[in-house]
Amino acid sequence: MSKRKSKETCLTHGECISQTQTMLRERFCHQKIPGKPFGVESQHKHLLELLKRTAVHGESNSVLIVGPRGAGKTMLLNCVLNELLEVKHVQENVLQVQLNGLLQTDDRIALKEITRQLHLENVVGDKVFGSFAENLAFLLEALKKGDRSSSRPVLFILDEFDLFAHHKNQTLLYNLFDVSQSAQTPVAVIGLTCRLDVLELLEKRVKSRFSHRQIHLLSSFRFKQYLEIFKMQLSLPEDFTDRRFAEEWNQNIKSLCEDRSVEDVLQKHFCSSKDFRSLHMLLMLALSRVTVSHPAIKPTDLLEASRLCTMDSKANILHGLSVLELCLIIAMKHLNDIYDGEPFNFQMVYNEFQKFIQRKSHSVHNFEKPVVIKAFEHLHQLELIKPMEGPSVRTQKEYQLVKLLLDNSQIMDALQKYPQCPTDVKQWAASAFG
Repeated sequence: MSKRKSKETCLTHGECISQTQTMLRERFCHQKIPGKPFGVESQHKHLLELLKRTAVHGESNSVLIVGPRGAGKTMLLNCVLNELLEVKHVQENVLQVQLNGLLQTDDRIALKEITRQLHLENVVGDKVFGSFAENLAFLLEALKKGDRSSSRPVLFILDEFDLFAHHKNQTLLYNLFDVSQSAQTPVAVIGLTCRLDVLELLEKRVKSRFSHRQIHLLSSFRFKQYLEIFKMQLSLPEDFTDRRFAEEWNQNIKSLCEDRSVEDVLQKHFCSSKDFRSLHMLLMLALSRVTVSHPAIKPTDLLEASRLCTMDSKANILHGLSVLELCLIIAMKHLNDIYDGEPFNFQMVYNEFQKFIQRKSHSVHNFEKPVVIKAFEHLHQLELIKPMEGPSVRTQKEYQLVKLLLDNSQIMDALQKYPQCPTDVKQWAASAFG
Protein backbone atom coordinates (compact mmCIF):
# COMPACT_ATOMS: atom_id res chain seq x y z
CA MET A 1 0.00 0.00 0.00
CA SER A 2 2.79 2.40 0.95
CA LYS A 3 4.60 1.56 -2.31
CA ARG A 4 1.53 2.50 -4.35
CA LYS A 5 1.16 5.78 -2.43
CA SER A 6 4.79 6.74 -3.00
CA LYS A 7 4.39 5.87 -6.69
CA GLU A 8 1.37 8.20 -6.96
CA THR A 9 3.27 11.00 -5.18
CA CYS A 10 6.20 10.54 -7.55
CA LEU A 11 3.84 10.68 -10.56
CA THR A 12 2.22 13.88 -9.28
CA HIS A 13 5.65 15.40 -8.78
CA GLY A 14 6.58 14.38 -12.33
CA GLU A 15 3.38 15.95 -13.67
CA CYS A 16 4.18 19.20 -11.83
CA ILE A 17 7.64 19.31 -13.43
CA SER A 18 6.15 18.50 -16.85
CA GLN A 19 3.60 21.34 -16.49
CA THR A 20 6.35 23.73 -15.31
CA GLN A 21 8.50 22.80 -18.33
CA THR A 22 5.57 23.33 -20.75
CA MET A 23 4.54 26.66 -19.20
CA LEU A 24 8.03 28.17 -19.03
CA ARG A 25 9.10 26.87 -22.47
CA GLU A 26 6.00 28.45 -24.01
CA ARG A 27 6.90 31.69 -22.23
CA PHE A 28 10.49 31.63 -23.58
CA CYS A 29 9.73 30.40 -27.13
CA HIS A 30 6.69 32.56 -27.84
CA GLN A 31 7.94 35.52 -25.81
CA LYS A 32 4.85 35.14 -23.60
CA ILE A 33 5.29 37.29 -20.55
CA PRO A 34 3.57 37.22 -17.17
CA GLY A 35 1.81 40.60 -16.78
CA LYS A 36 3.01 43.70 -18.64
CA PRO A 37 6.44 44.16 -20.26
CA PHE A 38 9.06 45.47 -17.88
CA GLY A 39 10.49 48.99 -18.10
CA VAL A 40 8.32 50.14 -21.06
CA GLU A 41 5.19 51.30 -19.22
CA SER A 42 4.91 54.66 -21.04
CA GLN A 43 5.37 53.03 -24.47
CA HIS A 44 2.77 50.39 -23.54
CA LYS A 45 0.27 53.08 -22.52
CA HIS A 46 0.91 55.14 -25.69
CA LEU A 47 0.45 52.16 -28.05
CA LEU A 48 -2.65 50.92 -26.22
CA GLU A 49 -4.28 54.37 -26.49
CA LEU A 50 -3.51 54.52 -30.24
CA LEU A 51 -4.93 51.08 -31.02
CA LYS A 52 -7.98 51.70 -28.81
CA ARG A 53 -8.82 54.75 -30.93
CA THR A 54 -8.88 52.52 -34.02
CA ALA A 55 -10.53 49.46 -32.48
CA VAL A 56 -13.18 51.24 -30.38
CA HIS A 57 -13.70 54.71 -31.90
CA GLY A 58 -12.97 53.89 -35.57
CA GLU A 59 -10.07 56.37 -35.93
CA SER A 60 -7.33 55.57 -38.44
CA ASN A 61 -3.73 55.72 -37.21
CA SER A 62 -0.16 54.85 -38.18
CA VAL A 63 2.81 54.28 -35.88
CA LEU A 64 6.36 52.92 -36.00
CA ILE A 65 7.89 50.89 -33.15
CA VAL A 66 11.66 51.36 -33.39
CA GLY A 67 14.35 49.55 -31.38
CA PRO A 68 17.33 47.18 -31.67
CA ARG A 69 16.77 43.46 -32.31
CA GLY A 70 15.59 41.67 -29.19
CA ALA A 71 14.54 44.90 -27.42
CA GLY A 72 10.96 43.58 -27.08
CA LYS A 73 9.09 45.31 -29.95
CA THR A 74 6.98 42.26 -30.91
CA MET A 75 6.52 41.38 -27.23
CA LEU A 76 5.20 44.90 -26.47
CA LEU A 77 2.81 44.78 -29.45
CA ASN A 78 1.53 41.29 -28.54
CA CYS A 79 0.98 42.41 -24.95
CA VAL A 80 -1.05 45.44 -26.10
CA LEU A 81 -3.09 43.33 -28.57
CA ASN A 82 -3.86 40.72 -25.88
CA GLU A 83 -5.09 43.47 -23.56
CA LEU A 84 -7.13 45.03 -26.36
CA LEU A 85 -8.75 41.74 -27.40
CA GLU A 86 -10.00 41.13 -23.85
CA VAL A 87 -12.83 43.60 -24.67
CA LYS A 88 -15.61 41.50 -26.25
CA HIS A 89 -16.74 44.19 -28.71
CA VAL A 90 -13.15 44.58 -29.97
CA GLN A 91 -12.57 40.82 -30.23
CA GLU A 92 -15.66 40.39 -32.44
CA ASN A 93 -14.93 43.32 -34.78
CA VAL A 94 -11.18 43.90 -35.14
CA LEU A 95 -9.33 42.15 -37.96
CA GLN A 96 -5.56 41.63 -37.94
CA VAL A 97 -3.25 41.35 -40.95
CA GLN A 98 0.36 40.39 -40.22
CA LEU A 99 2.94 40.92 -42.96
CA ASN A 100 6.70 40.40 -42.82
CA GLY A 101 9.21 42.12 -45.10
CA LEU A 102 11.31 38.93 -45.24
CA LEU A 103 8.36 36.86 -46.55
CA GLN A 104 6.28 39.32 -48.59
CA THR A 105 9.08 40.46 -50.89
CA ASP A 106 6.88 42.32 -53.36
CA ASP A 107 3.43 43.94 -53.44
CA ARG A 108 1.78 41.15 -55.42
CA ILE A 109 2.71 38.56 -52.75
CA ALA A 110 1.69 41.03 -50.00
CA LEU A 111 -1.75 41.53 -51.62
CA LYS A 112 -2.32 37.75 -51.85
CA GLU A 113 -1.39 37.43 -48.17
CA ILE A 114 -3.76 40.27 -47.17
CA THR A 115 -6.57 38.54 -49.11
CA ARG A 116 -5.80 35.21 -47.43
CA GLN A 117 -5.69 36.64 -43.90
CA LEU A 118 -8.95 38.56 -44.39
CA HIS A 119 -10.62 35.35 -45.71
CA LEU A 120 -11.62 37.04 -48.97
CA GLU A 121 -10.25 34.48 -51.45
CA ASN A 122 -13.79 33.56 -52.50
CA VAL A 123 -14.52 37.22 -53.28
CA VAL A 124 -11.41 37.90 -55.37
CA GLY A 125 -10.75 34.40 -56.69
CA ASP A 126 -7.46 33.81 -58.50
CA LYS A 127 -7.61 36.87 -60.73
CA VAL A 128 -5.81 40.08 -59.72
CA PHE A 129 -7.61 42.88 -61.52
CA GLY A 130 -6.77 46.58 -61.90
CA SER A 131 -3.97 48.40 -60.08
CA PHE A 132 -2.74 47.57 -56.59
CA ALA A 133 -4.65 50.59 -55.15
CA GLU A 134 -7.95 49.43 -56.73
CA ASN A 135 -7.39 45.93 -55.38
CA LEU A 136 -6.71 47.20 -51.86
CA ALA A 137 -9.71 49.56 -51.98
CA PHE A 138 -11.90 46.65 -53.16
CA LEU A 139 -10.64 44.44 -50.32
CA LEU A 140 -11.33 47.11 -47.72
CA GLU A 141 -14.75 47.81 -49.26
CA ALA A 142 -15.50 44.09 -49.00
CA LEU A 143 -15.02 44.37 -45.22
CA LYS A 144 -17.99 46.76 -44.88
CA LYS A 145 -20.67 45.13 -42.78
CA GLY A 146 -24.31 46.17 -42.35
CA ASP A 147 -24.80 49.66 -43.71
CA ARG A 148 -21.93 51.32 -45.57
CA SER A 149 -21.08 53.77 -42.78
CA SER A 150 -20.00 51.06 -40.30
CA SER A 151 -17.02 48.88 -41.19
CA ARG A 152 -14.70 46.61 -39.23
CA PRO A 153 -11.38 48.13 -38.10
CA VAL A 154 -8.26 46.48 -39.59
CA LEU A 155 -4.84 46.39 -37.90
CA PHE A 156 -1.98 46.03 -40.40
CA ILE A 157 1.19 44.84 -38.62
CA LEU A 158 4.30 45.20 -40.81
CA ASP A 159 7.30 43.37 -39.35
CA GLU A 160 10.72 44.31 -40.84
CA PHE A 161 9.04 47.53 -41.99
CA ASP A 162 12.23 48.90 -43.61
CA LEU A 163 12.19 46.06 -46.18
CA PHE A 164 8.76 47.21 -47.48
CA ALA A 165 10.43 50.53 -48.36
CA HIS A 166 12.51 48.65 -50.98
CA HIS A 167 9.40 47.50 -52.89
CA LYS A 168 8.89 49.07 -56.31
CA ASN A 169 7.40 52.59 -55.94
CA GLN A 170 6.55 51.73 -52.28
CA THR A 171 2.99 51.08 -53.52
CA LEU A 172 1.89 49.00 -50.52
CA LEU A 173 3.06 51.60 -47.97
CA TYR A 174 1.60 54.47 -50.02
CA ASN A 175 -1.86 52.86 -50.20
CA LEU A 176 -1.94 51.74 -46.56
CA PHE A 177 -0.93 55.20 -45.32
CA ASP A 178 -3.36 56.81 -47.81
CA VAL A 179 -6.26 54.76 -46.42
CA SER A 180 -5.17 55.62 -42.86
CA GLN A 181 -5.31 59.34 -43.75
CA SER A 182 -8.72 59.25 -45.47
CA ALA A 183 -12.17 58.77 -43.96
CA GLN A 184 -12.57 55.24 -45.31
CA THR A 185 -12.32 51.94 -43.40
CA PRO A 186 -10.72 52.44 -39.94
CA VAL A 187 -7.15 51.22 -40.35
CA ALA A 188 -4.12 51.16 -38.03
CA VAL A 189 -0.73 50.60 -39.68
CA ILE A 190 1.89 49.43 -37.16
CA GLY A 191 5.46 49.08 -38.42
CA LEU A 192 8.24 47.30 -36.50
CA THR A 193 11.83 48.09 -37.43
CA CYS A 194 15.34 48.19 -35.99
CA ARG A 195 16.48 51.04 -38.26
CA LEU A 196 16.50 54.51 -36.72
CA ASP A 197 16.79 56.13 -40.18
CA VAL A 198 13.71 54.33 -41.53
CA LEU A 199 11.88 57.57 -42.43
CA GLU A 200 14.75 58.53 -44.76
CA LEU A 201 13.94 55.42 -46.83
CA LEU A 202 10.38 56.58 -47.53
CA GLU A 203 9.46 58.47 -50.68
CA LYS A 204 8.15 62.01 -50.25
CA ARG A 205 4.54 61.07 -51.12
CA VAL A 206 4.64 58.15 -48.62
CA LYS A 207 6.28 60.22 -45.88
CA SER A 208 3.64 62.97 -46.24
CA ARG A 209 0.86 60.43 -45.53
CA PHE A 210 2.57 58.91 -42.48
CA SER A 211 1.57 60.31 -39.07
CA HIS A 212 5.27 60.47 -37.94
CA ARG A 213 4.38 58.78 -34.66
CA GLN A 214 7.31 56.75 -33.39
CA ILE A 215 7.64 54.64 -30.24
CA HIS A 216 11.29 53.94 -29.28
CA LEU A 217 12.43 50.93 -27.24
CA LEU A 218 16.04 51.31 -26.22
CA SER A 219 16.47 48.83 -23.30
CA SER A 220 17.40 51.52 -20.79
CA PHE A 221 16.91 49.40 -17.65
CA ARG A 222 19.67 48.73 -15.07
CA PHE A 223 21.08 45.42 -13.80
CA LYS A 224 18.77 45.44 -10.74
CA GLN A 225 15.76 45.49 -13.09
CA TYR A 226 17.38 42.81 -15.29
CA LEU A 227 17.62 40.60 -12.19
CA GLU A 228 13.92 41.30 -11.54
CA ILE A 229 13.07 40.25 -15.14
CA PHE A 230 15.10 37.03 -14.66
CA LYS A 231 13.12 36.25 -11.49
CA MET A 232 9.78 37.12 -13.13
CA GLN A 233 10.51 34.95 -16.21
CA LEU A 234 11.28 31.84 -14.11
CA SER A 235 8.54 32.27 -11.50
CA LEU A 236 5.33 30.22 -11.60
CA PRO A 237 1.93 32.00 -11.35
CA GLU A 238 -0.18 31.81 -8.16
CA ASP A 239 -2.94 29.88 -9.94
CA PHE A 240 -0.56 26.98 -10.77
CA THR A 241 -2.24 23.54 -10.36
CA ASP A 242 -0.14 22.50 -7.36
CA ARG A 243 0.23 25.53 -5.10
CA ARG A 244 2.73 23.87 -2.76
CA PHE A 245 5.04 22.95 -5.67
CA ALA A 246 4.73 26.51 -7.07
CA GLU A 247 5.71 28.02 -3.69
CA GLU A 248 8.77 25.73 -3.42
CA TRP A 249 9.78 26.49 -7.03
CA ASN A 250 9.42 30.27 -6.56
CA GLN A 251 11.35 30.11 -3.27
CA ASN A 252 14.17 28.30 -5.10
CA ILE A 253 14.18 30.99 -7.83
CA LYS A 254 14.35 33.68 -5.14
CA SER A 255 17.39 32.04 -3.49
CA LEU A 256 18.91 31.58 -6.97
CA CYS A 257 18.76 35.36 -7.52
CA GLU A 258 20.67 35.91 -4.25
CA ASP A 259 23.46 33.49 -5.23
CA ARG A 260 26.75 35.26 -6.04
CA SER A 261 27.78 32.94 -8.92
CA VAL A 262 24.35 33.37 -10.58
CA GLU A 263 24.64 37.14 -10.22
CA ASP A 264 28.06 37.02 -11.94
CA VAL A 265 26.64 34.97 -14.86
CA LEU A 266 23.74 37.40 -15.30
CA GLN A 267 26.06 40.41 -15.02
CA LYS A 268 28.17 38.98 -17.84
CA HIS A 269 25.08 38.45 -20.05
CA PHE A 270 23.71 41.88 -19.16
CA CYS A 271 26.96 43.56 -20.23
CA SER A 272 27.11 41.69 -23.56
CA SER A 273 23.41 41.92 -24.50
CA LYS A 274 20.32 43.25 -22.77
CA ASP A 275 17.89 41.65 -25.21
CA PHE A 276 15.23 39.20 -24.05
CA ARG A 277 16.11 36.57 -26.67
CA SER A 278 19.58 35.93 -25.28
CA LEU A 279 18.13 35.80 -21.74
CA HIS A 280 15.42 33.36 -22.91
CA MET A 281 18.08 31.18 -24.56
CA LEU A 282 20.05 31.08 -21.29
CA LEU A 283 16.93 30.20 -19.27
CA MET A 284 15.82 27.56 -21.79
CA LEU A 285 19.18 25.77 -21.54
CA ALA A 286 19.04 25.89 -17.72
CA LEU A 287 15.41 24.67 -17.69
CA SER A 288 16.23 21.70 -19.95
CA ARG A 289 18.35 20.26 -17.13
CA VAL A 290 15.33 20.03 -14.78
CA THR A 291 14.04 16.45 -14.34
CA VAL A 292 12.21 14.41 -11.66
CA SER A 293 15.57 13.43 -10.11
CA HIS A 294 16.85 17.03 -10.46
CA PRO A 295 13.66 19.00 -9.68
CA ALA A 296 15.03 22.55 -9.34
CA ILE A 297 17.38 24.89 -11.20
CA LYS A 298 20.74 25.06 -9.41
CA PRO A 299 23.52 27.68 -9.84
CA THR A 300 25.64 25.01 -11.61
CA ASP A 301 22.87 24.63 -14.25
CA LEU A 302 23.05 28.33 -15.04
CA LEU A 303 26.86 28.22 -15.20
CA GLU A 304 26.69 25.34 -17.69
CA ALA A 305 23.95 27.11 -19.72
CA SER A 306 26.11 30.26 -19.80
CA ARG A 307 29.10 28.23 -21.01
CA LEU A 308 26.99 26.76 -23.85
CA CYS A 309 25.63 30.21 -24.78
CA THR A 310 29.05 31.84 -24.99
CA MET A 311 30.77 28.90 -26.66
CA ASP A 312 32.86 29.75 -29.73
CA SER A 313 31.09 27.99 -32.64
CA LYS A 314 34.06 28.37 -35.02
CA ALA A 315 36.46 26.77 -32.52
CA ASN A 316 33.93 23.94 -31.97
CA ILE A 317 34.03 23.09 -35.68
CA LEU A 318 37.78 22.46 -35.37
CA HIS A 319 37.14 19.57 -32.96
CA GLY A 320 35.45 17.61 -35.76
CA LEU A 321 38.16 18.09 -38.38
CA SER A 322 40.52 15.34 -39.58
CA VAL A 323 44.25 15.57 -38.74
CA LEU A 324 44.99 16.52 -42.38
CA GLU A 325 42.48 19.43 -42.26
CA LEU A 326 43.94 20.50 -38.93
CA CYS A 327 47.44 20.48 -40.47
CA LEU A 328 46.21 22.74 -43.30
CA ILE A 329 44.74 25.16 -40.73
CA ILE A 330 48.13 25.26 -38.91
CA ALA A 331 49.94 25.83 -42.24
CA MET A 332 47.57 28.80 -42.88
CA LYS A 333 48.26 30.09 -39.36
CA HIS A 334 52.00 30.13 -40.11
CA LEU A 335 51.41 31.86 -43.49
CA ASN A 336 49.34 34.48 -41.64
CA ASP A 337 52.24 35.05 -39.22
CA ILE A 338 54.87 35.21 -41.99
CA TYR A 339 52.93 37.48 -44.37
CA ASP A 340 51.20 39.53 -41.66
CA GLY A 341 47.61 38.57 -42.49
CA GLU A 342 47.95 38.86 -46.29
CA PRO A 343 45.77 36.46 -48.37
CA PHE A 344 47.32 33.20 -49.60
CA ASN A 345 46.43 30.38 -52.03
CA PHE A 346 46.24 26.59 -51.84
CA GLN A 347 49.68 26.11 -53.42
CA MET A 348 51.33 28.15 -50.64
CA VAL A 349 49.46 26.13 -47.98
CA TYR A 350 50.43 22.86 -49.68
CA ASN A 351 54.12 23.86 -49.80
CA GLU A 352 54.03 24.73 -46.09
CA PHE A 353 52.38 21.36 -45.33
CA GLN A 354 55.02 19.51 -47.43
CA LYS A 355 57.86 21.17 -45.44
CA PHE A 356 56.31 19.81 -42.22
CA ILE A 357 55.85 16.31 -43.74
CA GLN A 358 59.52 16.18 -44.82
CA ARG A 359 60.62 16.99 -41.26
CA LYS A 360 58.10 14.74 -39.43
CA SER A 361 57.17 12.04 -41.97
CA HIS A 362 56.95 9.37 -39.22
CA SER A 363 54.03 11.04 -37.35
CA VAL A 364 51.72 12.22 -40.19
CA HIS A 365 50.85 10.34 -43.37
CA ASN A 366 51.90 12.02 -46.64
CA PHE A 367 48.65 12.43 -48.59
CA GLU A 368 48.34 12.73 -52.37
CA LYS A 369 47.75 16.27 -53.69
CA PRO A 370 44.10 15.60 -54.85
CA VAL A 371 43.24 14.42 -51.30
CA VAL A 372 44.77 17.60 -49.83
CA ILE A 373 42.79 19.74 -52.35
CA LYS A 374 39.58 17.94 -51.23
CA ALA A 375 40.39 18.68 -47.56
CA PHE A 376 41.06 22.35 -48.48
CA GLU A 377 37.66 22.56 -50.26
CA HIS A 378 35.97 21.09 -47.19
CA LEU A 379 37.44 23.91 -45.06
CA HIS A 380 35.97 26.34 -47.58
CA GLN A 381 32.52 24.69 -47.26
CA LEU A 382 32.74 24.99 -43.45
CA GLU A 383 33.45 28.73 -43.95
CA LEU A 384 36.73 28.53 -42.05
CA ILE A 385 38.40 30.15 -45.08
CA LYS A 386 36.96 32.84 -47.35
CA PRO A 387 37.83 33.50 -51.04
CA MET A 388 39.05 37.04 -51.67
CA GLU A 389 37.92 37.15 -55.32
CA GLY A 390 34.37 36.86 -56.66
CA PRO A 391 33.09 33.77 -58.55
CA SER A 392 33.31 35.71 -61.84
CA VAL A 393 37.15 35.79 -61.64
CA ARG A 394 38.50 32.74 -63.47
CA THR A 395 41.57 31.44 -61.66
CA GLN A 396 42.85 27.89 -61.21
CA LYS A 397 41.63 26.38 -57.92
CA GLU A 398 45.16 26.11 -56.55
CA TYR A 399 45.88 29.81 -57.09
CA GLN A 400 42.66 31.43 -55.84
CA LEU A 401 43.46 33.83 -53.00
CA VAL A 402 41.78 33.02 -49.65
CA LYS A 403 41.82 34.34 -46.09
CA LEU A 404 41.69 32.36 -42.82
CA LEU A 405 38.68 33.25 -40.63
CA LEU A 406 40.23 32.01 -37.36
CA ASP A 407 42.69 33.71 -35.04
CA ASN A 408 45.68 32.04 -33.36
CA SER A 409 44.03 31.73 -29.92
CA GLN A 410 41.04 29.82 -31.39
CA ILE A 411 43.39 27.38 -33.17
CA MET A 412 45.55 26.79 -30.07
CA ASP A 413 42.49 26.28 -27.80
CA ALA A 414 41.01 23.77 -30.25
CA LEU A 415 44.32 21.84 -30.43
CA GLN A 416 44.41 21.47 -26.64
CA LYS A 417 40.91 19.92 -26.67
CA TYR A 418 41.41 17.86 -29.87
CA PRO A 419 41.20 14.12 -29.00
CA GLN A 420 44.47 12.22 -29.58
CA CYS A 421 46.15 15.01 -31.53
CA PRO A 422 49.72 13.96 -32.59
CA THR A 423 52.36 15.68 -30.43
CA ASP A 424 54.34 16.79 -33.51
CA VAL A 425 51.30 18.61 -34.88
CA LYS A 426 50.84 20.44 -31.55
CA GLN A 427 54.52 21.40 -31.47
CA TRP A 428 54.36 22.59 -35.10
CA ALA A 429 51.37 24.83 -34.23
CA ALA A 430 53.17 26.24 -31.15
CA SER A 431 56.43 27.00 -33.00
CA ALA A 432 56.96 30.66 -33.95
CA PHE A 433 57.27 29.96 -37.71
CA GLY A 434 56.53 26.72 -39.54
